[in-house]
Amino acid sequence: MATIVQNGILVTASDTFQADLKINNGKISMISNHINGEKGDTIINAANKYVLPGLIDPHTHLALNGTLDDFETGTKAAASGGVTTIINFTDPDNSQTFLEDLMEWKNKAKKSLIDYGFHSIINKCNSDVLKEISRLPEEGVTSIKLFTAYKENMVNDDEIYLLMKAAKKEGMVTNVHAENGRIIDQLIEEALDRKNTKAIYHAYTRPASLEAEATARVLRIAEITEAPTYIVHISSEEALTEFKRAKERGVNAFGETCPQYLVLDENYLKKEDKEAVKYICSPPLRTKRDQEALWDKIKLGAISTIGSDHASHPYVDGKEKGVNNFTKAPNGLPGIESTLQLLYHYGVYEGRITLPKLVEITSQNPAKIFGLYPRKGSLNIGSDGDIVIFDPNKSSVITKETQKQGTEYNVYEGMEVQGDIDFVLSRGEVIVMDKQIVGKTGRGKYLYRNRFCDWPREEVGTE
Repeated sequence: MATIVQNGILVTASDTFQADLKINNGKISMISNHINGEKGDTIINAANKYVLPGLIDPHTHLALNGTLDDFETGTKAAASGGVTTIINFTDPDNSQTFLEDLMEWKNKAKKSLIDYGFHSIINKCNSDVLKEISRLPEEGVTSIKLFTAYKENMVNDDEIYLLMKAAKKEGMVTNVHAENGRIIDQLIEEALDRKNTKAIYHAYTRPASLEAEATARVLRIAEITEAPTYIVHISSEEALTEFKRAKERGVNAFGETCPQYLVLDENYLKKEDKEAVKYICSPPLRTKRDQEALWDKIKLGAISTIGSDHASHPYVDGKEKGVNNFTKAPNGLPGIESTLQLLYHYGVYEGRITLPKLVEITSQNPAKIFGLYPRKGSLNIGSDGDIVIFDPNKSSVITKETQKQGTEYNVYEGMEVQGDIDFVLSRGEVIVMDKQIVGKTGRGKYLYRNRFCDWPREEVGTE
């Protein structure tokens, strides 16, 4: 039995055209002007609707200690927003090796509704760690993440150099959280000494200049090592300037931003503290000018991907701890299920980007960078039947009352957005229909990702 999507407007990273699409055994098997169904086939009429490849969210923190979304609830939220693949971050425990940590995270993910992979966070550097990195690709992990901030995870410059070299040798991508954590820690201490404890001081103690400095420094190290490097959650025009300079020098770098930096700004941190603490994330929310710079660089291709950076910290016994001291609020925002709606409304509907650009940054590029293309990220014959059917004529309001994520709040509360999701298919199986989860948890597959290479050939390969 096949699944056939008829009369839809197919959207790829380069084109938009009307066609039917057929999925057999989880794979796209035919794209044609007209495809007839047979007895037992599932027929979906997508007339006047967009047929998009499922989103790949390359930046999630499901099952993180202290958060509310595990892989069951978190992937339900993801699927309801059109995300059919996630790449989640591990959270290393110093009592374990990084490979033991990875095995633990694979077990945590067994209830996933959608397909998934992992980035391994590396927070120390010694000869044993460098050897372990060489074994990660055997386990399907072809990317690591380094931090230049947060004392518990921060690595210094010589460690970044050695870890990047090791990753480069194994054909892996190095993700980096780029902020100057040592100076930030000093600024935080000074703010607290002056009794500056309101939520807005989270932004003031993590200025864009320190994001820019760390971005420039990391990319200089990447230039020397020739390691493919992915800067996560770029939030500011200053950091973008340094990123652009590195790209112009030929550094093999990719940039990511997040929906919150495109539609929220630092004024949310100036609200009454009981509300403002909900918006504490790192890097912090920036200015309207930074927003427009990010949209501009998406349009021009300097920003390659969008990641939600989903972290579902509760309000009670979580965010509320920061009401009288911003440093006590856990960093991170929930929002995995709102990415497509926000990007369509504020990007496509308001004329900032095209539909093909939306597909490029949410599906094709993350698939190519992280070793999933062409199995994921495209509407190609032989690709997985991960499909979103999106109705541009509907509208909806984002609210905590209808969300699938576990938090008691929604940082996009009350936003009216044009366009809504009718169906989500994962490997040809309908998992979301009319806003209801109809797929079974635990059906998601662990993805063994390919090593990095520059923008792989267009042919669909074998698994």
